[in-house]
Amino acid sequence: MKVTSRDLIEVFGRIGLLSFGGPAAQIALMHRELVERRNWLDEQIFLRALSLCMMLPGPEAMQLATYAGWRLRGVPGGLIAGTLFILPGAVVIAGLFAVYVTLGIQPLVQAAFLGIKAAVIVIVLQALRNLARKALTSKTAWVMAGMSFTAIYVLDLPFPLIIATAALWGFARTPTVEEPSDQVSQVAATPFRTVVTWLPLWLGPLAALKLLGPDILAETGWFFAKLAVVTFGGAYAVLAYMTQTVVQDYGWITTAQMIDALGLAETTPGPLILVTQFVAMLAGYGTGGLPLAFAAGCVALWATFVPCFLWIFLSAPYLERISANARLEAALKGITAAVVGVILNLSIWFALHVLFGNLVEATLGPVKLSVPDISQLDLKALILTLAAVILLIWFKRSLGFTLFLLALAGMALYLV
Repeated sequence: MKVTSRDLIEVFGRIGLLSFGGPAAQIALMHRELVERRNWLDEQIFLRALSLCMMLPGPEAMQLATYAGWRLRGVPGGLIAGTLFILPGAVVIAGLFAVYVTLGIQPLVQAAFLGIKAAVIVIVLQALRNLARKALTSKTAWVMAGMSFTAIYVLDLPFPLIIATAALWGFARTPTVEEPSDQVSQVAATPFRTVVTWLPLWLGPLAALKLLGPDILAETGWFFAKLAVVTFGGAYAVLAYMTQTVVQDYGWITTAQMIDALGLAETTPGPLILVTQFVAMLAGYGTGGLPLAFAAGCVALWATFVPCFLWIFLSAPYLERISANARLEAALKGITAAVVGVILNLSIWFALHVLFGNLVEATLGPVKLSVPDISQLDLKALILTLAAVILLIWFKRSLGFTLFLLALAGMALYLV
């Protein structure tokens, strides 16, 4: 079946507009559109491509869309599919940002944000539960998750170090097996040309900003480029690392703004890692107002998503070989187990900052813990969180409906 560029624009434009609900819902949507309805990909290719995307850094759903476009129409098809997957969400994020900086200080708007934050506590816990069910299938995986949680929550070790250690652990403990025969996709593999094209395309503009642009643009660009290399396990896995860096190290935004950014990113189509765009816009706005905010948002999008095209165009022709590599699969399992611990850390961090007005840091040698002040418990936030549990877990309402209802409930509590 010949698929035209117009077909790709129509289908992936639709997918981009409807891709709410996180990677599981986005992957299910693509499966329905590409495998079931149009038969553009067969089941086995779709599943192997998904496995490949889970091995790569970056948002797996966006990379799966890029792979599908590449498989159907080569590099131009990959560019169409990947770009249309993230474009609607990026536009919505920019619009929400404009509303946020204009109206965000209004008490009623802050009350609505409290409802959204309460819902996000439960959303993150659901993501943790779903990932743990898949990843923690052995005692070794449980131990790795526990060590990962201890490393980041108690010892405050950096996220990239935890991920690298988990990958090396999984890779090293798996014996070498005989490699399968050299299987390359029907689309010609040109790894050298791919690297020399896409690596300068990705990093060249960031290097130019370092020399010519405002400092905030260069700093955000290089930080999110580094983040793009370690984004294994989805956006939740790197949010704690991102928060640690942009709040504590760089001071670009506050903890409350970081929580708002995540809550708003949950309401948009596309990958949750679009939160990087919102964070960069906040950093730019604090330095130079709206013009610099939108420039910083564009820089963050470039630094975050251009490498996704590089990973896919470089690895896609070798899909069969990569998905059959036992050591790479073991490294991915090690990373996934460690990510469970990292997301548990994020869950606790997020819940403490939403539910309590004040946290005290307790330090004992290398151990650092954030301890809540019980007297500062926010009863409104607690009520809204319990409501989110009822809606999302008990009644299994949709994410969009729950966020909307909790925002209204937050405003109602404020008015009462």
